[in-house]
Parts: sequence; C-alpha cells; structure tokens
Amino acid sequence: MPTAHELTTQQAADLLNVSRQYLVRLLDEGRIACRKTGTHRRLRVTDVLEFKARRDKDRRAGLRELSQLTQDAGGYDAELK
Repeated sequence: MPTAHELTTQQAADLLNVSRQYLVRLLDEGRIACRKTGTHRRLRVTDVLEFKARRDKDRRAGLRELSQLTQDAGGYDAELK
C-alpha cells in the first residue's frame, strides 16, 4: 500500500478493526490527523499506521503491567493449587 495514499473513514476503520463511528470520534478528538474534502474526511495511510503502532504498543504495555500485577498478587500460583 503506498504511504502517500489516502483512505476513507470506512477504509481506515477497517484497517484498525474498529467501527467507523469510533474512528470519527478519534478524528474529532484529534488523535488521528485527517483532512476534509467537502463533507468527507480523508486520512493518510501513514497517519493511520502510526496510530495503530502507538495503540498496539500501549496495549502490550498494559498487558505486561496487568500480568505483572497478577503475578505479584500470586494469581498464577493460586491456579496451580
């Protein structure tokens, strides 16, 4: 996919595996850059992929933290008994 290519909101939502309505909320919050052509929004592929990378990195960090908290609380040891 060319990085200069632009996506519709539906294409970007499909790429991120989210609903189009949720994507529009992210755009309104300024979490992903977009431009308007008339009443339509267009997103650069690079901006969508950068958001996806940040989101995935944050999710992995949260999962590691949750796993560590569970381990510290002895949650995994309780399953062995």
